[in-house]
Amino acid sequence: MATLASIRSNCRKVICIGRNYADHVTELNNQRPKQPFFFLKPSSSILLPSEGPVLRPSGVTLHFEIELGLVIGKTVRDLKESDASWQDAISHYLLCIDMTGRNVQNEAKKKGYPWSIAKGFDTFLPLAGPIAKEKIKDPHDVELWLSVNGDVKQQDSTELMLFQIPRQLSDISKVMTLEQGDIVLTGTPKGVGPVVTGDVMEAGMRIGGKEVEEAKMRVEVKDRGGDYEYAET
Repeated sequence: MATLASIRSNCRKVICIGRNYADHVTELNNQRPKQPFFFLKPSSSILLPSEGPVLRPSGVTLHFEIELGLVIGKTVRDLKESDASWQDAISHYLLCIDMTGRNVQNEAKKKGYPWSIAKGFDTFLPLAGPIAKEKIKDPHDVELWLSVNGDVKQQDSTELMLFQIPRQLSDISKVMTLEQGDIVLTGTPKGVGPVVTGDVMEAGMRIGGKEVEEAKMRVEVKDRGGDYEYAET
């Protein structure tokens, strides 16, 4: 039986789809992509529910991004978008918060640098689940939500994805082989924003208006401490 601990230990890479909800593209003044694009996040950024808070590094403007996550259950290479068996590639679903150093990312975008630092700090990927496939009959009809200190910030349906999951898996697998245990983050809806030390994020998903128990998440934010401090590159 899969657990979050086993999912993390088997994860070789985390692939994140960017700019996959139109209103999120608009709110960050980004250009709408003509095809899916993606970036990597290290598996060392995964934070399990029992492991404590998200840690904000000094000098980092920390943003939350709620996402539906996929756990890949088998090797996938050159998948066709039209292949009706795409769901066979998924073993479980997850609820994920893609924590982002927004000021770090903004500098990288401006100067043409990679985003790895902005996405890759330890604790920058809180997970909830795993959620059995049987509970999510249609992953394009799931409501995702996230609140900060009880104030709802993100709440939208996965039906708003610009590129649905078959297209995501197809485009990724044409570039890099998806391996058993890999995690795919499918993009975040509008409403992303900052959190600071002392804030509490709560998140979840609803199917048919009902909360999915396995997806409930509560995580605090604290300062990281230590010698690291973000400075302009």
